[in-house]
Amino acid sequence: MAVLYRVRSLHHLSKCISTKILPRRFYSAQVSSQFETVGFIGLGNMGSRMANNLIKAGYQVAVHDINCNAMKKFSDIGAATKETPTEVAEASDVVITMLPTSSHVYDVYTGPNGLLYGGNLRPRLFIDSSTIDPQTSRKLSTIVSNCTLKEQKEDHWKKPALLDAPVSGGVLAAEAGTLTFMAAKICNNLALAISMLGVSESLALGQSLGISASTLTKVFNSSSARCWSSDSYNPVPGVMEGVPSSRNYDGGFASKLMAKDVNIAATSAKEVGLRCPLTCQAQEIYTELCEDGHETKDFSCVFRHYYSGKNEI
Repeated sequence: MAVLYRVRSLHHLSKCISTKILPRRFYSAQVSSQFETVGFIGLGNMGSRMANNLIKAGYQVAVHDINCNAMKKFSDIGAATKETPTEVAEASDVVITMLPTSSHVYDVYTGPNGLLYGGNLRPRLFIDSSTIDPQTSRKLSTIVSNCTLKEQKEDHWKKPALLDAPVSGGVLAAEAGTLTFMAAKICNNLALAISMLGVSESLALGQSLGISASTLTKVFNSSSARCWSSDSYNPVPGVMEGVPSSRNYDGGFASKLMAKDVNIAATSAKEVGLRCPLTCQAQEIYTELCEDGHETKDFSCVFRHYYSGKNEI
């Protein structure tokens, strides 16, 4: 029953983050009373949009980020800004984290100014939407479950809980409120990394053979090669509006983050003894992309900077 309650609570809270916002009157009074105040840590490309959706939904939101400019933007729209993760936890019923790496997440939770400082906590629920290795998630889950709650209520929450809830959909979905929560993000991102390489390689080959990227994309999208990297996130500048390739590969999912996720996938495969030759190849390509100075560009820039693909004229 406790597990069901927690899942239902996450479902209602996530309406503010992963679906189009509904008026607060549609939420149950019980859930609203549990999560009136929400803490959010990590205000990057993804987190800033997720936190903004919560504010639009009418929640009291307390935020923290090491980037002062990101904090100021939220202060300007009335959000409570906190100096440390500990202060966020003290002001929140539930805390969401959206951070770049496993080490960042571990430090935010367990560091000297971390969310779990003191072990006697106000938040009943912690939701980590970062993409990190499963070992760190499991370790943090155990640490959180060994903490206590400052206030015991007549409900099913006897101990605080951590949910591993990474998201898929990228910046565009974060902006639109259409992100998908999942518990298999590394596998998903590995498939995405490899599919982007396959699409980019094919489009670059097509250009070399005299086939325009627009023509080849139409072929892909009406046949068996259709995939998200082709029909929703095309890597060729000039083929699709509103995606990173249309703005010099800015404002998307950074190559360094994709390289990080592929590295996690490679490590996980090695730990379980699985042969993953495509993972190893993707690892080499995205690492090289970052080493060549493109680590902050969207990972779809592999089309231009690895395969030397050309803009659509």
